[in-house]
Amino acid sequence: MTRTKSVSVAATVVVTALALTSCGSGGGEQVAADKKQTLTVWAMGEEGTRLKAVTDEFTKQHPNIKVKVTPVGWDVVHQKLVSAIAAKKTPDMAQMGSTMMGEFIALDALEPVDTKTFKKSDFFPATWDSNVKDGTAYGVPWYADTRALYYRTDLAKKAGIDKAPSTWKEQQALAAAYQKAGAEWGTDLQPSSTGAWQSWVQYLYSAGGELIGEDGKPALDSPAAIRAFTEWAGYFKKGLAKKTFTPGYDVTKDFGSGKRPMFQSGPWMVRNIADQQPQIKDKYKVVPVPADKTSTSWVGGASLVTFKNSAHKAAAEQLTQYLTTPKTQAQWYEADKALPANKAAWDEPALRGGGDSLATFKTSLDTAKAIPPLEKWNEFAAAVEGALAKISQGADPAATAKALQKTAEGLVG
Repeated sequence: MTRTKSVSVAATVVVTALALTSCGSGGGEQVAADKKQTLTVWAMGEEGTRLKAVTDEFTKQHPNIKVKVTPVGWDVVHQKLVSAIAAKKTPDMAQMGSTMMGEFIALDALEPVDTKTFKKSDFFPATWDSNVKDGTAYGVPWYADTRALYYRTDLAKKAGIDKAPSTWKEQQALAAAYQKAGAEWGTDLQPSSTGAWQSWVQYLYSAGGELIGEDGKPALDSPAAIRAFTEWAGYFKKGLAKKTFTPGYDVTKDFGSGKRPMFQSGPWMVRNIADQQPQIKDKYKVVPVPADKTSTSWVGGASLVTFKNSAHKAAAEQLTQYLTTPKTQAQWYEADKALPANKAAWDEPALRGGGDSLATFKTSLDTAKAIPPLEKWNEFAAAVEGALAKISQGADPAATAKALQKTAEGLVG
């Protein structure tokens, strides 16, 4: 979700109280796209504060459609949406975090996407797939997030390593070299708490594993999953990563000081490092996550959804089209630094000159996998995080995976 950051690792968000009575259209007969109307949109976090400028441009092209954007904090949006659906007072449209899709699809609250208007082939595959349940798409990808490896090149060179790690073996070797050369920790990994799953899923996918198998059941005790748990656990077992986690911890400062010279995260960290640790400009690189069978990250981000209760579906479709065109996606990248989900947007000037880091994330998006839209994703993720917490403290990966599988089977219908 939020740049696929969960609430615990999201940037500061805007928390705005919403009166449900003013949110939605209340359903009823559909209003034609060319009629005068107000389209209500909920957008989350920083996007909610920046979206109005973009929709103002849309209104210039569609003067009959007034767009009312309401910012909502990521930490309150779930309850707001659930309450709005129960009261049949939804907005017409909303930004929907990738890991939220499954629950709201299950609530039968979302309008299916018109696949004649929106084509899967226009978007990175994983961004589209995260919105699909039983062959039907319920959201149009807006922006994408994926994970890559950040590492200090200057400190690596001092430690005797002059090439980027491209395999799991090389990644652990670099972590050990950093620590031997004086780093407090060889790498940063989140061992527990909300969001810890995000430090592990790329290991699962790179090992050839899946969260949900082809049979629709969890696959958390597969050989690939156990291999991913074991590799991830190795950093804690060998003392290369810290076993305890402080909620709200931000690695940026320790990356700048060299205490934790390697970590995996999303594209927003490029800006954070530039703003907070300018002294290490040109002293670090961003590269694809190291490979086991493959180098495969995962995709988060946000999509645009239209609610079934909306009476303005035609106008909502027009706004969704506008926000997902290559040109608008490139403009949104300039404003928000959110990676475009539309592949053609990457040919726009704003992204062509983005440098090596941006090219890395483009490469990662090409091969990344989706987080499946699970109705009980929050409970599923919490179960994975509980297993990771045990494994980081020394529990046997295979035995823990077996227990996790039983728990997860009860969460997937």
